This record gives sequence, structure tokens and C-alpha cells, in this order.
Amino acid sequence: MAGIYLHIPFCKQACHYCDFHFSTQMRTKEAMLKALQRELKLRKDELEGEAIETIYFGGGTPSVLEVSEIEALIAAVQRHYHVIQDAEVTLEANPDDLSNNRIIELSKSPINRLSIGIQSFFDADLQLMNRAHNAREAEECVKKAQEYFENISIDLIYGIPGADNDRWKANIEKALALQVPHISSYALTVEPRTALKKFIEKGLVPEMDDEQAQEQFHMLLDMLENEGFVNYEISNFGKEGFFSKNNTSYWQGKKYLGIGPSAHSFDGEVRSWNIRNNIKYIKALELGELPLEREALSVRDRYNEYVMTGLRTIWGVSFKKVRTEFGEPYESYLKGQSEKYIKEHLLFVDEDRLLATKKGKFLVDGIASDLFMVNLVK
Repeated sequence: MAGIYLHIPFCKQACHYCDFHFSTQMRTKEAMLKALQRELKLRKDELEGEAIETIYFGGGTPSVLEVSEIEALIAAVQRHYHVIQDAEVTLEANPDDLSNNRIIELSKSPINRLSIGIQSFFDADLQLMNRAHNAREAEECVKKAQEYFENISIDLIYGIPGADNDRWKANIEKALALQVPHISSYALTVEPRTALKKFIEKGLVPEMDDEQAQEQFHMLLDMLENEGFVNYEISNFGKEGFFSKNNTSYWQGKKYLGIGPSAHSFDGEVRSWNIRNNIKYIKALELGELPLEREALSVRDRYNEYVMTGLRTIWGVSFKKVRTEFGEPYESYLKGQSEKYIKEHLLFVDEDRLLATKKGKFLVDGIASDLFMVNLVK
């Protein structure tokens, strides 16, 4: 089984914290949609006939597309790939795009999962981040979507400057009251070349408070687990039966094809990524060329990636898999490097698996990097 990701590189306006590839200029939209379809056709043999179990529209803001445009892209996938009958088809959407009529239209399309970018239920937070919607729209669109969609995820951001623990608790309580079956939640990070970075440098916005972000992560963990959510990946919480199949396939190392400017692909051994420029992407596809670079991953690269993704999930890192796929020196190295974190109660071993403790989850990326193989080359 494999997945297809379609990157839609357009947004109504730029969020202050975002460093994803997008443009607020929509004049190339028609040419971009044609280019996406051309890329789908040119790369139809890369997955070697594997069945497609997930189609994911990300961005950018895919919900700026008309429903007919979304349907045309799905039809192109179905034309060139074998898509299973009950494939998960996700659309990332912003509340301001989800009018009542748009939700009804989407419900009649092949889209069967919505991932709604709420980020916060408080106007002050939304204004700081320069989101295009307000708190009222956030709540109303979820309630309307629930009339037509069972599989709904919402995004929330913690660690927002000025948003204390009481406000964060209220955000979580609002999400729980809405009874959505999946929540993705991320710490606000300061990326280079973003407006947020400039505001902090000018003193217009306070510095990020890592200690508060950690407190808010653990509040999220406790409150959601008490309500029956499974923290199946550090940033993702789902009720049983509602884990994201698309995201889970990434963490479990399945093949996926990334279509669109800046999109990444992985076939198990080779990673590729498309050019991060809309005009150059479109022109290359008009010439029948693929605007991408490829990199064959070494055994060491694949080990490091497995450790990074595995530790973030409830499935952990299997010592047996490390030994079988990468070799005994890697297994010995992993066991040796992880000892200090086990003693500090940041990691633990459950039968064959190395996993992060509740205490270690917030720190897991840093821990994983210390378990990377640096010197041994196979």
C-alpha cells in the first residue's frame, strides 16, 4: 500500500509563523492544476503498481480550490493509479473556506476526511498568527462539518506568546466539547524568514517560552488521554479507528508520492523532492520534465530516519528490525546510546521496542538525534 500527497501552493494570506511553500498570488492557479495532473501522469510507474490507500491534499491551503478542481485532481489519480475502494481522502481546510454550501459540496465529492486548521478558539491568538478566520467561524464550521463528515481532525497550536495555561486549557476543553475524533497539535516554532521571527527580533512579540510550551504539551497529553484519545504520534491524538492513515504511513516507512512544488516522495530507498518555485515547477512540467532531485539513502540514513520516526510513535523502535534491516552494529549502538535515557526515565523498553516515556515525549526529537549513527558507514 502507498499514498499520494498533493501540495496546493496557494493561500489567501500569509500566517505569521508559516514557512511552508505557498503563494498568495492565485493567477497561476489554472496552470498549476494542469502541471499537477501532468506530474501525476509522468510519475505513474514510480510506485510500481502498488495500491493507493491514501490521497492527501496539503499546502498551502487546499480549500482555496473549487470542489470541481479537487475532483479533477482525484480523477487524475484514479486514472493513473490503482486506488483502493475505501481509500482515505483528506482535505486540509481553513474555517473561512468551509461555508455551509462548501461543506455540502465536499460531502458529495470523494473527500471523506477533513483536517481543519483551527489553531485556536481565541481571536487574540488568531490575530497574532494572522489567521484568516475568527473564533466564531472556527467553532461553527466544525459543527456544520459534523453534519456531513464523521472523520474530522482539527489542528491546535500551543506555546503561543501571551496565551497562558488557562487559555490553553480552555482551547482543549472547547475541542473536547465539539467531540471531534482526532486532534493534531503542535508547538508554535519560530522559523527563519517568517514575520513572527521579525516581530520577536523587534520586540513586538515576546520570545517563545519553552518551559510553558512543555507544560502545555503535558496538559494536552493528560486531558486528551483522560477522554480516550490515543497519542499515537507525538503531535497526533486519535480515538480508536480515527488515526490518520496518511500520516501513519509516513511514520511506518511506507511508500508515498509527493506531487506539486516542494513536495517530497519516498520509495523505501530513494527520497526525492520537487523544486520550491511555482513558476519553475509549471514551466518544467509544460516541457514534460520532472523538476525534482533524488537522493539514494544509505543504510545509515535509513537507520537514522527509522529512529526519528519510530520514537515519535506508539510503535516505537524495534531492536529486531534494526538488527535485521541495518545490522548488528546498529543494534548494539542503539542499545548503548539509549541506556542513559532509560536511566533518566525518558525512554523505556517494552519487550523488543524502545519507546519514549510520557516525560520524554516532549524531548523526543533531541533524544532521537543523539541515537543517530554518525560515524559508522555501511
